Amino acid sequence: QVISPEKTEPAVSPEGIQTELDEEMENDICKVWDMSMDEDVALFLQEFNAPDIFMGVFAKSKCPRLTEICVGILGNMACFQDICMSISKDENLGQVLLQRLCDSDSPTLLETSRLLLTCLSQPEVANVWVERIRENPSVYDCVCFIMSSSTNVELLVKVGEVVDKLFDLDEELMLNWIKNGTCQSVGPSVDDSPEDLPDFKIVPCILEAAKQVRSDNPEGLDVYMHILQLLTTVDEGIQAIVQAPDGGKETWSLLYDLVCRELCQPDDPPIIVQEQKTVLASILSVLSAMFASQTEQEYTKMRKSKLPFSCYFVLDMPLIGSLIRILQYMEGCGKRSVANSKESEQQETGRADLNEEDFHLKILKDICCELLSNMLQELTKENTLEGLHQGHLNEQTCSCAFQNLLPLYSTSVESFLEVLREADQTLADNLEKRFPSLKVKA
Repeated sequence: QVISPEKTEPAVSPEGIQTELDEEMENDICKVWDMSMDEDVALFLQEFNAPDIFMGVFAKSKCPRLTEICVGILGNMACFQDICMSISKDENLGQVLLQRLCDSDSPTLLETSRLLLTCLSQPEVANVWVERIRENPSVYDCVCFIMSSSTNVELLVKVGEVVDKLFDLDEELMLNWIKNGTCQSVGPSVDDSPEDLPDFKIVPCILEAAKQVRSDNPEGLDVYMHILQLLTTVDEGIQAIVQAPDGGKETWSLLYDLVCRELCQPDDPPIIVQEQKTVLASILSVLSAMFASQTEQEYTKMRKSKLPFSCYFVLDMPLIGSLIRILQYMEGCGKRSVANSKESEQQETGRADLNEEDFHLKILKDICCELLSNMLQELTKENTLEGLHQGHLNEQTCSCAFQNLLPLYSTSVESFLEVLREADQTLADNLEKRFPSLKVKA
């Protein structure tokens, strides 16, 4: 009734475009929205052909609030497996829902993203949506447009979760999005889609969204850092990061700032590493991939360019100090975990949680050690003197680094110890006494 062309109420503008819902009507529909979280109500709505009714709404309505509510109801209904399968297999409805990603209304975009994430999280239908999205290049443009231009943190987080899930489910789709700029949509045209879209590249869009969510939503930052980490699992993704016009400097600057100035800081209690372990692991994994990339075949080419790429990576003593601090905090957490383990030895679920906690910390430690060893191996005498002067390197921090790096990274430790001997003979001798397995050539 609300969208019927024959209806001519005061709520309809002179041009015949519905812009607002009647308050009573909105209250009634919102009650249905709330009730649709109940499975019996959701099944009733499905039997009543609610999805078909909503398709008519999407096709005709010019009322953003009505569209938002209808997508929201579908999102609630999709939480139940049988209904989700029915919605997902409806090709027309699937195409119409993807078109909602081109909507200009943030609440509608949020509900659409929530619906897509719900469907992608159900293994029985996830592949249907992945294939559908892969065949609709306009989804890439719309998602990039949201990430690069929206200031709605809640929307950015949900869109990020959708992208993260897509990349995790399908490497081929991720590769396509890495390589893509703007593509002509093969799906139906959308009247309210953003016009004159720029030539989007996935990495700058992810970075822009991460900057928006970093202060207000730690979980959202975790999501976008994990997306970057997924990109580095393929060579094309690493190249997309390090071969950006700025040589990867923007990505490195953001991640460096997070590690050195925001996460796991000196005035934080060591237990903070438990809370931040997943986001730290993602960030350090990307930094490690970028650092390794610049030491491979592209290293010479980048040094010849005017970009400060190699210097920006190698001469970073504060980052080395932050890596060692993370390892120190993990040592403190490890001792605490042992104590907690003894206290909860009789609690099976407690032990399971602890094991999972240890697993994630081990991943973080492995990534941290790999990056630290690579950076130590590149240090010069001048860098080392700088680190000593700034307090990032001393007997305590070097001992922690050696303790964690040996014996796996003995080559890197020995190389660093040789350089350290030139910068501070006494410190090098003391460390050699503490770690007699080290054999430093004269």
